[in-house]
Amino acid sequence: MPTSAPVVASESQQRWADEPYPDYVAEVNRSIAFSGVEQDFFTLGKARRLLEILRRRGFDPHSTRLLDIGCGVGLIHKHLVSKLGVINGVDVAKDALDLAARDNPGVSYEAYEGERLPVKDNAYDAAMTICVMHHVPPNQWGAFVADALRVLRPGGLFVVFEHNPWNPLTRLAVARCPFDFDAVLLSPSKLQGLLSGAGFSEVSREFVFFAPFKGEAVAAVEAKLRWLPLGAQYAAIGRKPF
Repeated sequence: MPTSAPVVASESQQRWADEPYPDYVAEVNRSIAFSGVEQDFFTLGKARRLLEILRRRGFDPHSTRLLDIGCGVGLIHKHLVSKLGVINGVDVAKDALDLAARDNPGVSYEAYEGERLPVKDNAYDAAMTICVMHHVPPNQWGAFVADALRVLRPGGLFVVFEHNPWNPLTRLAVARCPFDFDAVLLSPSKLQGLLSGAGFSEVSREFVFFAPFKGEAVAAVEAKLRWLPLGAQYAAIGRKPF
């Protein structure tokens, strides 16, 4: 099984470690204004999809220990903290973690240098990273994924949410967002290959956000369309072998 090399922080990660963290929500909302929805629409949708993925893969969310890699200001945690056993977040941006801790007192946060995760081997049932990998230098993608594998227990699940570069409106939103100035988007097939190459098994992908509409009925339809590669974002999923 591959060993994990240090993950080198990207230019943006290094900047956020040394300078004030940007107003992420405001920047994203400006970039997606054409969609008619705001940032929390996507955050809530990913929280729901994460819980659904965990259940489908045989996890009881209420007893699941989750690590959020590159958690930023922890926007998704308010939607998950009452539904998961433990949530811990790590990020290179201390300013972002201060805001996350203020808004999510039930979650533990830790800063690190953007290299090896400050976590023991086999420590978590699941890990996720949300629209983080496109900020990691491409030559470090493999090391990033391998380090996530390291911190999962055997049978643990890694869920990677990313922008879908096959969706033209997603590309427009990324181009309009100053936060994404260094973004290098990963195709679903590329990310699946990275997961498999790092040693993950049962690797799959599924798509989310086909239309900017809310409601349980819409969510149910989108869940059935998760195979269709037209969603604005997607999740790549892998399990650490037993």
